[in-house]
Amino acid sequence: MLEDKNPQKTSLAELGEFGLINHITQYFNINQASSVKGIGDDAAVLDASEKQTLVTTDLLIEGVHFDLSYMPLKHLGYKAVMVNLSDVYAMNGTAEQITVSIAVSNRFPFEAIEELYAGIQLACDTYKVDLVGGDTTSSTKGILISVTAIGKANKEDIVYRNGAKETDLIVVSGDIGAAYLGLQVLEREKQVFQVDPNNQPDLDNYTYLIERQLKPEARKDVSGLLKELEVKPTSMIDVSDGISSELFHICTQSKVGCKIYEDKLPLDPQVISTCEEFELDSTMVALSGGEDYELLFTVPIADFDKIKGNPNFSIIGHITEENQGLNLVTRANQEIELKAQGWNSLKEQ
Repeated sequence: MLEDKNPQKTSLAELGEFGLINHITQYFNINQASSVKGIGDDAAVLDASEKQTLVTTDLLIEGVHFDLSYMPLKHLGYKAVMVNLSDVYAMNGTAEQITVSIAVSNRFPFEAIEELYAGIQLACDTYKVDLVGGDTTSSTKGILISVTAIGKANKEDIVYRNGAKETDLIVVSGDIGAAYLGLQVLEREKQVFQVDPNNQPDLDNYTYLIERQLKPEARKDVSGLLKELEVKPTSMIDVSDGISSELFHICTQSKVGCKIYEDKLPLDPQVISTCEEFELDSTMVALSGGEDYELLFTVPIADFDKIKGNPNFSIIGHITEENQGLNLVTRANQEIELKAQGWNSLKEQ
């Protein structure tokens, strides 16, 4: 679709809003039976069905959530969708539709917006969700992207943050910390480039880390994996702000404490080697890094045999009484109070 290397640049003013919308949406297909009417009318029409509806929204702002000096626009479009689908999957639901609204400054030609939407389209095709609406407007500086994801789930299947019970096991999918380190690598190379634009970065040793930062994948598969194991989580959340912050959400809303074990945290070998190179504590990176978009959940201790040894999941701790607080047990068997040091979007950047 959008592999044309022609350097021609078309101003957005030339196209106008309707021309822009027609151009960027003509390649999107409808995948879901629940999408009765998508783009092209005053509102989308969705079939409500007998299931409950899940709705989630995220706003991404240039200079706060992403840096276009190393984030390709196609990757940005893809990631903007993943951030939202991940929230639907964290409720144990199925994502079906998205809306996308963008505000762009006149420094972006049409071809750049087309590239952004190529990433959005790839995400829609890969995850079988439909783009059914949105808005485009101008921005005085930079680019803003707001994505809303709409999903469905049977009432009895929905998993909230507030259901964790004492003795439940704490489980995480995949591995953690890589996305944060990918960002550190990209920031370092940006600084090197600013000093010497002729310097070509050698990123071969960081491919996994950079992919986790620039092109994360939402864990659509976890719900099905758990159903196969006949396990229903008691609570669940996606890892967007770091394991520590997510555990605080679960424990606060469930009115429980927790204990997690340093030697149980799942780390990719590239995370370990890069932490050594950057002189970073790998445990701190794993706990506070964020943007992994893995799923963190609790399950009854009775399901231990179903989960243990499964290559998709790591049991990292267990839920305790609320008055015991949130604690990390180190490799030296010392208990340290956990602190929520993940991403804070309201903190001065």
